[in-house]
Amino acid sequence: MPAAPKPETLAAFEAAKGFMPVGEGLALYEAAVEAGRLGLPLLEVGTYCGRSTILLADAAREAGVTAITVDHHRGSEEQQPGWEYHDPSTVDPEIGRMDTLPTFRRTLHRAGLEDHVVALVGRSPQIAAFWQTPLGLVFIDGGHTDEHANADYEGWAPHVADGGLLVIHDVFPNPADEFTGQAPYRVYLRALESGAFTEVTVNDSLRVLRRTGAGI
Repeated sequence: MPAAPKPETLAAFEAAKGFMPVGEGLALYEAAVEAGRLGLPLLEVGTYCGRSTILLADAAREAGVTAITVDHHRGSEEQQPGWEYHDPSTVDPEIGRMDTLPTFRRTLHRAGLEDHVVALVGRSPQIAAFWQTPLGLVFIDGGHTDEHANADYEGWAPHVADGGLLVIHDVFPNPADEFTGQAPYRVYLRALESGAFTEVTVNDSLRVLRRTGAGI
């Protein structure tokens, strides 16, 4: 029987601002529960407003570990003004730039999960450069350019513990999806070709891989 979040957790997830469909969220939650059994933190790259963080935090709470989320909170490329995924309500009127941090904090507060999450505010490569703790799960859901997707993979995949899980979101094999999911798809292929990771499950654009070898 797959692990499932509590009804109130799923309701908070569905109410939160974000883009992850429920089916992919349930697959992420199941992976987080499994990874939590390693007794190590669960980390995501790409917080936005905290929709997926709710699921990681609930799984972390159940496992007695911490969920960590990394984001500069200024929005990725496709979320900027003029692009399809831009939400004007996330713009700080005082400085005219996106700031999803306040919305994220409200999201966690409403879900009752603030005590189970550490939010790291900054650019993923800068934080990864000094990170030293092994991780039970790394969820890559940040920028969708090759530069950012590869930097997230190179920065965080080395910290996935033996038997831990690497989860990649927005994996779209169709070349027509170049802007929305081809970079994550290329990172997914890179992970498989490395010999360090083996695919566990596929749920729409969500891929779950397990560390079964050394390197990245």
